[in-house]
Amino acid sequence: MTHRIGHGAGTISRTARHPGGAAVAAAVLLALTATTAGCKAQPANGSPAATSSPPKASAPATDDAKPAAAASKPAASPTPSATPKPDPQGKTLMATGSQGKQVRELQARLRQIGHFDRTPTGYYGTLTVAAVQSFQGKRGLSRTGRTDTLTWQKLLAMTRKPTAAELNPPTSRPVAEPDKRCLTGRVLCISKNSRTLSWMIDGRVVSTMDVRFGSQYTPTREGTFSIYWKSRHHVSTIYHTAMPYAMFFSGGQAVHYSADFAARGYSGASHGCVNVRDEGKIAALFDQVRTGDKVVIYW
Repeated sequence: MTHRIGHGAGTISRTARHPGGAAVAAAVLLALTATTAGCKAQPANGSPAATSSPPKASAPATDDAKPAAAASKPAASPTPSATPKPDPQGKTLMATGSQGKQVRELQARLRQIGHFDRTPTGYYGTLTVAAVQSFQGKRGLSRTGRTDTLTWQKLLAMTRKPTAAELNPPTSRPVAEPDKRCLTGRVLCISKNSRTLSWMIDGRVVSTMDVRFGSQYTPTREGTFSIYWKSRHHVSTIYHTAMPYAMFFSGGQAVHYSADFAARGYSGASHGCVNVRDEGKIAALFDQVRTGDKVVIYW
């Protein structure tokens, strides 16, 4: 009798010359099955695919399988995660996005020693980050741009308490001579040439502040207008950006606070509005201006 055992791509043939031929064929099949059990498929990402139960210990190892002794080796214990070290420069006191009186004091103190060449705004933007990095680099500190405990202490030791004029200077630029249309009544007198806004009542300057205008593609309109609507917490429906303390004077153009102006200065432009970068000043102006007050924008 001839027995054929099909496995893989070939067939094994053996002629049984005695009654135990069937048993011999079965033994050959068992040995061949045990020999091929070590082959494992690898998916495209190189990770081993799930396999069936491993062969018995009595099965011979192949080139693809680890020896039984190696397989029984206990796995190494995971390395415990290292405890993060505290920042050697201390706790962060102010950083990008911070606002308020302490930021204004920081800017004024940095200005005293030549690291900040702008009017203090009370907003911690890219210019303040650069100024803090400059100060930190000169003092051998990590140039993080954040005002941490050590940076603040060193700055306090090198500077004096800012005066009221240093904290709230009128403007960073000379105020222009007011247009003759600004000399009567309640007027927001805005000069494109000097980039300043003067709040005037009957020819008297009440307050002044720096302003920024639209680009050549979205210019701020010139002429005489009046405030027709005020919106303290306004958000642009066109650009979806915040316009706090907005005082609209011509269509969608308004005088309002700009965090971008506070952060980047004159390197940017508005979409036609008159931007103010000092939030404290625009907040005070918003409370004083009434609907119907005049707006004059001129060169």
